[in-house]
Amino acid sequence: MSFKFFPFLAWAGMVNKDTLKADSMAGLTGAIIVLPQGIAFAEIAGMPPIYGLYTAMITPIVAALFGSSKHLISGPTTAISLVIFSAVSAVAEPKSADFIALVLAITLLAGIFQFILGLARMGTLVNYVSHSVVIGFTAGAAILIATSQLKHVIGVDVPTGKFIEKWKHIIMGIGDTNFYVLLIAMVTLVTALLIKRFTPKIPNLLVAMIVGGVVTWLIDGSKNGVELVGELPTKLPPFAIPNLSFHNFENLASNAFAIALLGLIEAVAIGRSIASKTNQRIDGNQEFIGQGLSNIVGSFFSCYAGSGSFTRSGVNYTAGAKTPLAAVFAAVMLMLILLLIAPLTAYLPIPAMGGVILLVAYNLIDWDGIRHIFKASKRETIVFSMTMLATLFLELEFAIYIGVIFSLIFYLQATSKPRVVSVAPDKTDVKRSFVNVDRVPVPTCPQLQVCRIDGPLYFGAVSKVGDDLTNMLKEDEKNILIIGNGISLVDMAGAELLETQAKQWQDKGGKLYLCSLRLQVREFLQRGGYKEIIGEEAFFETKEDAIKAIYKDLDKETCAACERKIFLECKEGE
Repeated sequence: MSFKFFPFLAWAGMVNKDTLKADSMAGLTGAIIVLPQGIAFAEIAGMPPIYGLYTAMITPIVAALFGSSKHLISGPTTAISLVIFSAVSAVAEPKSADFIALVLAITLLAGIFQFILGLARMGTLVNYVSHSVVIGFTAGAAILIATSQLKHVIGVDVPTGKFIEKWKHIIMGIGDTNFYVLLIAMVTLVTALLIKRFTPKIPNLLVAMIVGGVVTWLIDGSKNGVELVGELPTKLPPFAIPNLSFHNFENLASNAFAIALLGLIEAVAIGRSIASKTNQRIDGNQEFIGQGLSNIVGSFFSCYAGSGSFTRSGVNYTAGAKTPLAAVFAAVMLMLILLLIAPLTAYLPIPAMGGVILLVAYNLIDWDGIRHIFKASKRETIVFSMTMLATLFLELEFAIYIGVIFSLIFYLQATSKPRVVSVAPDKTDVKRSFVNVDRVPVPTCPQLQVCRIDGPLYFGAVSKVGDDLTNMLKEDEKNILIIGNGISLVDMAGAELLETQAKQWQDKGGKLYLCSLRLQVREFLQRGGYKEIIGEEAFFETKEDAIKAIYKDLDKETCAACERKIFLECKEGE
């Protein structure tokens, strides 16, 4: 029971001298990597740079201690940062005191939503968000991120506005490009790419931003329109109570839930991805609780909403982390680094950050995943396209919902058309296996229709299944046997359909029989009283038992004149 409330006790016994050494080295690597990322992500979120680092200090500690993954690193991420900016910039000026207060409030609210979903054991909720939705949203977010940074890359003023409006200003202002700004951004971008290509063990983003700062100093950038980040405060995250008033709750709730859902999708997807390599079991409900607590606690220490990071989690695993203590070490080391180098950020040029963020945005797009979507399925292509377009042209919180809605629509379309096939035994087969008579032209019984239903029998499918079964009502056949091992589930509408069909076959002078039903289907029909209405004698464990019993009730004169003799019982009755 203690493991349930304090999951870190489950792995605390694994900690030893060797794991501490491995985790500390992985933590140092993570701290160095998150330093430029935290500053860049805060810029995307519209927050002062220091808040990105605060988020990288508190959030990963809580998420590591109360989550279930050994390697997941939480903190600021690109997608969450962009949603934060989109949600709050409409009501407050970015980086202003009001903006910061609203961001901390929405972070607390998102954390509460995540925590409640975890307590309600809704860990499977992320399974209803298809991979195409995530890829589409991420691709759209990457384009928005890149668009938001172009003003810092070319040195042109671009007012806050819609996606199309921003591009209009960018295109119209291209002639006013500040080439000093462009030079710094491109040098930073190219440096990051070259380091990644030739010396991947070196933290490319950090070194690239340093190079950008050196170039700025060499060309005297401050006198040529190059903006600098400014010195970061040399202090640890301050404690403050978020202002989650009823007014803020009303204005922020829908966006907070979108942030909560996106954060959970990211965290669980990353945790499971790494767990597939380590054979670790990821508890989705525990991850919900861990992410929720990390955002709740973080909101009281000047952190904005965070989630699992693809980059930092992958680096943490590759660097040899053994336990979640690596995330704790990374956060503590980042605190020490901040206290030591904070004054140096005064020389960090914003165009260099813009170049780094362009690279981050590009890497955010899953190019291979997009290619696979377009090759594999038209439906998934539509889901991907609608989600990405909604991300670009609508409010971000609706983009995920639209993607989920389209995914569910296509899912319902697919499951609302279960196959109803007529089957009969193949006499040429030694095992006399039942085959689809439309594919293999074998003779059928003139008195008994045998069919198989492949798919769920629920409200969305009853119309199609009902029509198919009714069309099987032939003049001579008075009985029907439904083989139900393919019926994955049944609801009230499905049960009522079976009841209606049973009455139709009774009116014809025959009977409806069912066999090979799954346990959960049999139990549902039993609990609802449908088994009693249809008739206890109409249910059989196997089709062999069913046919043996049904044969006794068939018209023996018709059997005597029949030349098909498709069942073993037919020959035994001669």
